[in-house]
Amino acid sequence: MNDFFTFIVLSLFVVMSPGIDTALITNRTISGGKRDGFKMALGITAGALVHTFAAAFGLSAVLMQSAAAFEIVKYIGAAYLIYLGVTSFISKGKNKEQSVENPKAIHAKGSAFKQGFFSNVLNPKVAIFFLTFLPQFVNTQSHAAKQLILMGIIYTLMCIVWFIVFVIFINYLRKWLMTPRVQSMMDKATGIVLIAFGLKLALERQH
Repeated sequence: MNDFFTFIVLSLFVVMSPGIDTALITNRTISGGKRDGFKMALGITAGALVHTFAAAFGLSAVLMQSAAAFEIVKYIGAAYLIYLGVTSFISKGKNKEQSVENPKAIHAKGSAFKQGFFSNVLNPKVAIFFLTFLPQFVNTQSHAAKQLILMGIIYTLMCIVWFIVFVIFINYLRKWLMTPRVQSMMDKATGIVLIAFGLKLALERQH
């Protein structure tokens, strides 16, 4: 592996940069608590592992070279993100009532792990990231697939550590974030972000 330190530093910046993952984990931690936040984080990182092995064994390369395959996965992923965003808007009013009548009712929003997993796996931009970012640090004199898998696992572990810290931080502020006004704003903001990412993904062309 070439320049391991550079790989770690750049990966840290990528992992900590706000995006779809941050929006999903934030919203789920606020609505369902620390446990749901951790499940969402595990789902997202499990999706990253899928892309790691896909890149290592060439499946992502096939996806990127096939316009039809790319379009299918892209639109499915975009539709799923838009669905999550719309759901956030729809559940906004319901969650406010449920949090008063039954605090546990707010948790019934589907599997946090599955939401995180599919939002990651169905995003071809993640596949592009693994295909373009990781190979820059591959030593061509050694087994490329093994290096890609190792880097993907390291990247995933970094994501898990960061997400755990992030979930704990969000959960610490949860009491304040669960107030009706703040929760309404957060749900609306999350919905906008997810819908925007979904539309951006749907309109993006294959390069």
